[in-house]
Amino acid sequence: MTSTAQAAGRSPVRRLAGTLHRRPRLRLSLLLTAPLLWLAVLYLGSLAVLFISAFWTTNSFTSEVVKVWSTDNFHALFTTPVFRQVILRSIGVALAVTALSAVIAFPVAFYTARIAKPKWRPLLVVAILTPLWASYLVKVYAWRLILSQGGFADWMLKPFGLGGPGFGLVAAIIALTYLWLPYMILPIHTALEQLPANLLDASADLGARAGRTFRSVVVPMVLPSVAAGSVFTFSLSLGDYIAVQIVGGKTQLIGNLVYSNIELNLPMAAALGTVPVVVIVLYLLAMRRTGALSSL
Repeated sequence: MTSTAQAAGRSPVRRLAGTLHRRPRLRLSLLLTAPLLWLAVLYLGSLAVLFISAFWTTNSFTSEVVKVWSTDNFHALFTTPVFRQVILRSIGVALAVTALSAVIAFPVAFYTARIAKPKWRPLLVVAILTPLWASYLVKVYAWRLILSQGGFADWMLKPFGLGGPGFGLVAAIIALTYLWLPYMILPIHTALEQLPANLLDASADLGARAGRTFRSVVVPMVLPSVAAGSVFTFSLSLGDYIAVQIVGGKTQLIGNLVYSNIELNLPMAAALGTVPVVVIVLYLLAMRRTGALSSL
C-alpha cells in the first residue's frame, strides 16, 4: 500500500495529530490561544474599562456615575495634597517593604543554598514556602495580636524598657514584609544555589577577603534575582489594602482610598486605581534593564 493510501486510511484525529507533531509552532499557538484570549478579555479588558471610567464624573447629589469625559479626577490626584501624600506614602511603603525583604532574605537564602547540608535544603525551602499556604487573613490577624497593646511584641521588648510599635505605618510595613518575604527568598536562593563554587575559590586564591568576594562576585551575580524578587514585593505591597486596614491604624494607602471611594465616587476610585498600574509598569521597565525579568 502506498503512503498516499495509508494517509487516506487514517482517521481525522490521527491526521491532525500528525500535522501538529510536524508543526510545533502551530501546536504551541493552539495551546496558547485560549489562555491568551482569557487574559486579553478579562485582565486587559478590565484594565481598559478601569482607565476609561477614570475619565467619567459623579453627580455630587446622587453619587451616580455621569458618563461625561473629563480629566478632573486626574487633575485632583496631582493638585490635592491628601492624594499626593497618600501616593508618595504608598510608594515609600512598597520600597521599604522591598528593601527590608531583601535585607532579611539574603542571609536566609545564603544559609539554605550554601551552608545547610544538601539533604536539608529541600526541607528548608518547604519551610520557607509554608507561610504561603496559610490564609492571608489568619496571618494578618496574627500580626494584629502580636503588635497590639500588651501583645507579644510588648512582652518581648518590656525587659529592655521598650514597647511594640502598635498599629500604624511601621506595623503595616512589618506585616507586609512578612507576607511577601518568601517571594524574595526563593529567587535569591535559586541564584545562590547556581553560583559556581569555583568562582568563590578563585576569589579567595587571588587574595580577596570575604567582604570583597561578597561585593565583587556574589552581589553582581545575585542582583538580577534580587530585582526579580522586588517585582513581587513592590507590586504586592503597593496594591495591598487589607493588611493596612487591619494593622495600619489610621494609615491610608492607595488601596484604602480606592476601597473607600468605590461606593461614593467610582470614577475617582478608578483614577486612583490607575496610579499603581502606571507605577508598576514603570518599575517593571526599570527592572527590565537589570535582567530581572529573565530571572522570574
